[in-house]
Amino acid sequence: MTTIALVGTLDTKAEDYAWLKARLTEMGVNVLAVDVDSFSTADFADVSSDEVIDAAGEDAAKLRERRDRGEMMAVMGRGAATIVQKLAEEGRIHGLLAVGGSGGSSVAAPAMQAVPVGFPKLLVSTMASGDVSPYVGETDTTLMYSVVDVAGINSISAMVLGNAAAAIAGMAKEFEARTKRAPVEHRPLVGLSMFGLTTPAADEARKTLSDLGYEVLVFHATGTGGRAMEKLIESGLIVGVCDLTTTELADDLVGGVLSAGPDRLEMAGRTGTPQVVSLGALDMVNFGPQDSVPSEFEGRTFLVHNPTVTLMRTSPTETHELGRRIGTKLAAAKGPTELFIPTKGLSGIDVEGGPFHDPEADTALFDAVKQSLEGSTVAVHEQGCAINDEGFGRAMAERLHELIRNQSGKKEN
Repeated sequence: MTTIALVGTLDTKAEDYAWLKARLTEMGVNVLAVDVDSFSTADFADVSSDEVIDAAGEDAAKLRERRDRGEMMAVMGRGAATIVQKLAEEGRIHGLLAVGGSGGSSVAAPAMQAVPVGFPKLLVSTMASGDVSPYVGETDTTLMYSVVDVAGINSISAMVLGNAAAAIAGMAKEFEARTKRAPVEHRPLVGLSMFGLTTPAADEARKTLSDLGYEVLVFHATGTGGRAMEKLIESGLIVGVCDLTTTELADDLVGGVLSAGPDRLEMAGRTGTPQVVSLGALDMVNFGPQDSVPSEFEGRTFLVHNPTVTLMRTSPTETHELGRRIGTKLAAAKGPTELFIPTKGLSGIDVEGGPFHDPEADTALFDAVKQSLEGSTVAVHEQGCAINDEGFGRAMAERLHELIRNQSGKKEN
């Protein structure tokens, strides 16, 4: 029977969770309650707080004796993630529901992030209308704003939580049914990174890869997109990567708003996943509205992309460092890796006559990345065109196809 895991502080939010359990039962699903309140002894917990603490590898008595709230929340989050992940892998649960404020949401988030993409997960939170990146991470968590505080059932919370219960029940029932159906043969998955200013190249690569028999997952290089692609590479679901747009590395270096973190462009190398890489949109760093750009960048070259996005041209010093970092990452790759350099422009605005055209900065990038790759096995393809010119995206896609085929052939032999 379809089973929902309720993850929450069953002591302080007992009324809310008891109400949710009753509604879910009425909807024809089982409920498995996981208590993440470190001092709770809730009667209706199926997994007690002691068991959650133990799953995190901690001693419950000693943890409670220290009374460190921050430590307790971190431990409960780790323990809940371990338990939920195991329950999902064993097929004992088919959906995950949690409700809470900032504390409850931060404890539930690791559990949400521990189950795979496609597994139903819903978080009702007072924090859902603000910066939700700590709660969502790179998962497909569904967020619902609680409107009122999670502090007992009233006419508003009953509507919101009732909708949440109905939503997770429906998703979980479909998920359980899907797992019982005969598996559908999917085309092999490849990842492709893109940006608005590398769209023509990305579109050409996507079409070429689709024609070659792949299902192409396109990731917008907005920080979250890059992290999501890296996570899917780590999961082993992706057989190859066309990393055409590595602009997030520029934001990480300079302090822009679309950084994917310092580990971007490393997971394919660590896992040995075939990858073809380019330098798409490394001519720019992304900021918010024009008046939000830090004063330290006064005098630089800017372009207002739209009212909420201001682009800044990377300098020769910055592009040299980007080239060094990219070359170092690619040289360390364990799997087939090749670099494509568009010598006449990195984006739609880094072309002759364009506002970000800067041959000195581009040359600094090209020279540094090639120097960092000297002595490595990474092949470098210098293409005498701009990244969005016809043929560039296709060349990357066709080469990725060859690398994937070659690796598959070696595994079969």
